[in-house]
Order: sequence, then structure tokens, then C-alpha cells
Amino acid sequence: MTYKDFIASPARTCAVVAHRGAWHGAPENSLAAIENAIALGCEIVELDVRRSADGELFLMHDETLQRMAGIGREAESLTMAELRALTLRQDDGGESRAMTDQRIPTLRQALEVIRGRIFADLDLKDRGLFPEVAACARAMDAHASVDLKTKVHSRADAAWVRAQKIDGVPFMGMAHFTAEGLGEELDILGELSPFMCEIRFDRIETIARNREAFEKARMALWINTLDQPGSGEWTDSAALADPDAIWGRLIDAGISVIQTDQPEALKSYIKARGA
Repeated sequence: MTYKDFIASPARTCAVVAHRGAWHGAPENSLAAIENAIALGCEIVELDVRRSADGELFLMHDETLQRMAGIGREAESLTMAELRALTLRQDDGGESRAMTDQRIPTLRQALEVIRGRIFADLDLKDRGLFPEVAACARAMDAHASVDLKTKVHSRADAAWVRAQKIDGVPFMGMAHFTAEGLGEELDILGELSPFMCEIRFDRIETIARNREAFEKARMALWINTLDQPGSGEWTDSAALADPDAIWGRLIDAGISVIQTDQPEALKSYIKARGA
């Protein structure tokens, strides 16, 4: 089944996205974190993509290597050979985390692992890499299993996406929906027909009251419940304390894909409620 077919399936339950892989017990953005996500039964893994000094696509979130490798260098200033010589810190890194035997993977290595086993959201730290990443996914025969995304707030944004050479790779929009601006935002997104949209919103009621409009657009809704400022009240910490009030309300409003740093807890919650 392709990524787009899976997302469009009316029979599926809410999909769980492991943010930077299931990194509890493995370095984030590592092959081990991807394997953990697969073992947990997560449907999607989110991975951060950068390009090395010698042009190799690799996985790393931060601009510098300090948090994950203890090196005060910009990640993209090193060649891939230099990056591969480094080992990664456990979990989400930092000085308190021990070094592991895991190394910085290339995008090609990651695609080899995910292909046919899990879908992947590729978060490009430079959206100018769209064509290059799409070409890599096609070369690895993984193009139907990944997505590329960027913010779409204007017709100029939509035009930029249309100009990219991402043929065969599903596109996911990123939008902020408000009660007043939802119609215009959907019109702009409609120019691209994204199979899914990563959203923020003013109030949960804005999403719940417009389920028919999202269904008409054939666009699934994805939200992040990460412990980050952009999540507002909808955080993993709040969900662990009261999952019905956070994950449950989001699912009930029509959101069917949730990105989390607590994938095991969210998988258990979805299984328990049968949604």
C-alpha cells in the first residue's frame, strides 16, 4: 500500500508519527530509532534531512552537532565521511546522555530501512532540497512511501511548490486554520491538492465544525502534540496526564494523524479506545 492510499483509507485508525523516530532508547534520527518506531507499530516516522559539505543527504535536526554528538561544529560544514566518523548520544542527546554505537545515517540508508515497512515524513531543514530529496526517493524506489512538506499560506507559496520537481512524491501542506481565514486557506491549498495537511488552529471547534470541508478536499489532518511552544495546550505532557482531554479531543474533532515524542503511549491509547 502506498502512503497516499494508507492515509486515504476510511478503515484506518488514527496514525501515530514517531517524532525523529522512537528515540526513547535510541538516538533521535538514527536507524535504531526508526527500527524502534517500526517495532512499536507506528505508521509514520518523521526524519530531519540536511546536506553535507560534499553533497550527501543525511539525518540531523540541529544546525550544530553539539546536542547529539558533543561537537561544536555546524553539521553541514562536514563531509559525510567526517559525519559518519562521529557517534550519537542516546535519546534526545545533551551532555547527560551517554554515547552510543549509532552513527549519523544518510538519507539513502534511512530509505532502505523504511521502504515497505513504515512511511516517512521528511522534514527538510532547507526546502530548497525538495528536488534533490525527491530524486533520491525515486532512485531508492521509496517515493510512494515518503512525503515532502512546506508552509502554504499564500498563492506565492503554492506557486513555489508547483515549480519543484517532486513528481511521484506525495506533498503535505502546512497551514494555520482560523475560523475567519479557513475558507481562503483551503482555496490556496486546493491549488496543490495535498493528501494531508499539518495544521495549527485557533480553536479545536474550528476544526470540528469544518470536517465536511476537509473531507471534500480529500485532505487528512495532522497535528503535533510535541512539548513545544507551537503546540499550545495540545502537548504530550498534557496528554500523558489526561489522554482523553488531548489526544481524544483531537481525534474526535477529525484529526487522524498525530506526531508525538510518546509514540508508545499514544499507540496504547488508540488501541484502547478503538479509534
